[in-house]
Amino acid sequence: MKKVTILFVFALLFCAANVFGQARSEINFGLVGLNYEIPVHKNITIAPGAGADIDFDWLTLGVKANYYFDNLFGITNSAWDFYGGANLGYGIYLPNNDRHDSDLDFGLQVGGRWFWNDKWGIYAEISGGALSVFPSIGVTMKL
Repeated sequence: MKKVTILFVFALLFCAANVFGQARSEINFGLVGLNYEIPVHKNITIAPGAGADIDFDWLTLGVKANYYFDNLFGITNSAWDFYGGANLGYGIYLPNNDRHDSDLDFGLQVGGRWFWNDKWGIYAEISGGALSVFPSIGVTMKL
């Protein structure tokens, strides 16, 4: 039942974002993961995604929500973005790992992004939780 509930929450968030999103969408490619940011408000995005550790001992499927502080900091026309938020994921331990139980994970993140042109940028993010749901450094592509 727990897995069905988690799947339902992810599907609901994804559908709500597609209906109400009006700002830009982005794909973030990290060292060992990726996510797709979907705007739900001018300052808020949700991002379904997948991530793993460097050794590929586990895979986390999850979603994160970010609040962008650009309006608050007065940098809306800048090449910079600053954000913070929460993430929820389900960690699946892979066969090459001694630990065989999967686990639900909740964490927080804070990060920044710099765009070198109208389409491409780089980001760095610090996140917490039992499992790192999403990569902490990577490239962003605006869609």
